[in-house]
Amino acid sequence: MLLEAPVYKELFGAIEIYEVQKVIKLDTQTRDVGSFTVKNVPREDIYRVLEDTAIVVPMKNEKLQLVDGVLKAIPHQCPIIVVSNSKREGPNLFKQEVDLIKHFYNLTHSKIVMVHQKDIGIAKAFQEVGYTDVLDSEGNVRSGKGEGMLIGILLAKSLGVKYVGFVDADNYIPGAVNEYVKDYAAGFLMSESDYSMIRLSWRHKPKVSKRGLYFRKWGRVSEITNRYMNALFGAGTNFETNIIATGNAGEHAMTIKLAEILPFSTGYSIEPFELVYIFERFGQWEGVEEYRDVYDHGIEIFQIETLNPHFHEEKGQKHVASMILSSLGVIYHSKLATKSLKKRILEDLRLHGLLGEGEEPPQPRIMRPVQDIDVNTWLNILEDNAETLFKFEI
Repeated sequence: MLLEAPVYKELFGAIEIYEVQKVIKLDTQTRDVGSFTVKNVPREDIYRVLEDTAIVVPMKNEKLQLVDGVLKAIPHQCPIIVVSNSKREGPNLFKQEVDLIKHFYNLTHSKIVMVHQKDIGIAKAFQEVGYTDVLDSEGNVRSGKGEGMLIGILLAKSLGVKYVGFVDADNYIPGAVNEYVKDYAAGFLMSESDYSMIRLSWRHKPKVSKRGLYFRKWGRVSEITNRYMNALFGAGTNFETNIIATGNAGEHAMTIKLAEILPFSTGYSIEPFELVYIFERFGQWEGVEEYRDVYDHGIEIFQIETLNPHFHEEKGQKHVASMILSSLGVIYHSKLATKSLKKRILEDLRLHGLLGEGEEPPQPRIMRPVQDIDVNTWLNILEDNAETLFKFEI
């Protein structure tokens, strides 16, 4: 793969965040590119990293045709972890997903783990290891993308992989998913830290109009989140910037070492919260002894612009409004946010009718890091009590 070289970066404490790198060529045998502005990542190195990369696919009541395409597009080397929160009655959509994945396995013999997010075995496993952050007042796992991703991270950790990546299940272009995963591998190969994150910026996000497809550069949520995320970064460093282009990057990956020390927020605020927490915790040279290894290695954040556009299922304006409120709520309630930044966020949300006078955006619910969970104990309890756990080739 040929990409623009990671030339420019900005520093914030122990954090290095690189400007967006564009994919120049997805597949190449070129060894010597002869230019310092182009980075060559050999194909065989990419496939070597993919063997150590688990891909988590969170889903909830998605179209089976889209799920089928996403699964088939994930490179065969990667273990796949499906965490579903789909209906199990009236109708039983989860059963249809299980049937689809069984058929997919019979055809491909891919490595797959599948579980339902609300499996009683998962709730019992969390309770017995003393981690109740994902549970509701009745002791069940809450609904939410963040909770599903956290379950996926623990399952990835139990497989002993070094990296974990996420892809959405509602992508209309399977080839895009295939690229996303290879982009993750290329990012890890460029990193020199054990604590790195790869976040994808879509080249275009097509919209259907009366004149046909219109290839927008940014979705509305991404445009707003990136603007305020850059403002927050600038508030922390005292230098204005526009380097952040992946505030809402649902397609992203990270080393297991980084994943296990991050707290996660619930619902759709999870992706912006990852960045905000990293800025807050590691943007200052404070509490270094607690995370000496992290400060010694540094945290590297790569942003890669995909060659493929991102064409996914439309969830409606209510979904968009919820994502904007959740994303800006993370930034608004950050300890790095200045009074003037908070004021701008409130004015913007009220101008667009997303907040009433006197209201504030919601404060995210935070789930602690999973680093202290004994993953083998957690998995054994899950396996002993699970109703919906399926493991193929694992």
